[in-house]
Amino acid sequence: MDTLSIEPTIMLVIGGAGFIGSHTVELLLSEGYHVRVLDNLSTGKRDNLPASHERLDFILGDMTDRTLLHSACEGVTHILHLAAQVSVIRSQEDPVFSCQQNILAYVGVLEEARKHHARFVYASSAAVYGNPTKLPLNEDEPALPISPYGMEKYTNELYADLYGRTHQLSHLGLRYFNVYGPRQDPQSPYSGVISRFVAQALSRQALTIRGDGNQERDFIHVKDVAQANVAALTGKVQGSINIARGEATTILNLAKTIQELVNAPSRIEWVPPVEGDILRSIADNEQMRKDLCQPSWSLSEGIQDLLLARVI
Repeated sequence: MDTLSIEPTIMLVIGGAGFIGSHTVELLLSEGYHVRVLDNLSTGKRDNLPASHERLDFILGDMTDRTLLHSACEGVTHILHLAAQVSVIRSQEDPVFSCQQNILAYVGVLEEARKHHARFVYASSAAVYGNPTKLPLNEDEPALPISPYGMEKYTNELYADLYGRTHQLSHLGLRYFNVYGPRQDPQSPYSGVISRFVAQALSRQALTIRGDGNQERDFIHVKDVAQANVAALTGKVQGSINIARGEATTILNLAKTIQELVNAPSRIEWVPPVEGDILRSIADNEQMRKDLCQPSWSLSEGIQDLLLARVI
């Protein structure tokens, strides 16, 4: 008796050797999926991924190479697009380059998703909201970005919505708030404040706070983000969803918490704030909890996990 041949589900993760991408690839592999990674290693590291795995295919290259991108998309059923220029500061200093990476290159990936009828999930950002007047933020709040980076991410959402309406593309934008955890490079100028504070505290340096330290952030552990990414890829919900823990922490209190956990000297160096930096950012994550997953890592647990990873 003949049996039907079932094509495997192939997940393409663009930027899969990076901080968020590598944790997501790890989870996808553990759940039995075939994973293809496209990464130019400009910020990601090949060592973040298994050296070899029967269900992992790594392609070294840039998403702006349209021929390579088309080849990487052959046979894929799902695309997770994480590659981007992620610095607010650089988007202000070089808005043309930032636009090329975050809009033009993004549209190239979007086109491949359309051509291959793939489920398309992509990294958006809390930066689309700008400085809100109402907190916590839910997805119905208006987008009022205050930086080129925030505008680029909002433009991504508009493009995805257009493709959904005109090409029936299944799509979901993930509005990441402040993601932290192992593999986030503290030396990178794009690094999150937690990895930077941990590196400074472990080196017995003063913790550098931009502005007055009263900025509020909503921190979420990268393993919770990976769970949300996988649920987004395998689900059918569309539109845009906040990816956050749903709790507010000031930068000053964060610094004091890390100094206590590391038993580091309580020294702080105050530097000028970053232009375009958002003052308060706290999410309503009800939609994430309902449609994707429940965040499970508390801030204290997450920082201890990061400290353990730095020690090992």
